[in-house]
Amino acid sequence: MSEEETEEEAAEPAVELGEGTGVEGAPLARVAARLTWPQERSRIVEKEGDATIRTPEGPRNLEDVLAETETTYFDTRQTFVEAVESVVGRGPVQTE
Repeated sequence: MSEEETEEEAAEPAVELGEGTGVEGAPLARVAARLTWPQERSRIVEKEGDATIRTPEGPRNLEDVLAETETTYFDTRQTFVEAVESVVGRGPVQTE
C-alpha cells in the first residue's frame, strides 16, 4: 500500500451519515461525562441545568428532569443516569 492510498482512505468518513433531520438535545451520556462524581443535585443544576437532553418523548431541560427525582446526591455516574432515566424513560429518540 502506498502512502497516497492511505491518505485517500483517511479522507473518507468511516461511517456515512444520512440526510435525515438532526435530533435536538445532547445524549444523557455526554452530559454525564462532563461531570465528576460524586455530585449533589444542586451542583449539577448549577453546572449543567440549562442543558437540553434527548429523551424518548423529545428534548427536555435537565433542571426540570432533576426536579422530578427524589435523589439529592449522586455517588456515581450510573446513579445519576438511572435517576434521570427513571423520569424520562429509556428507548429510541423520536426524530419527527
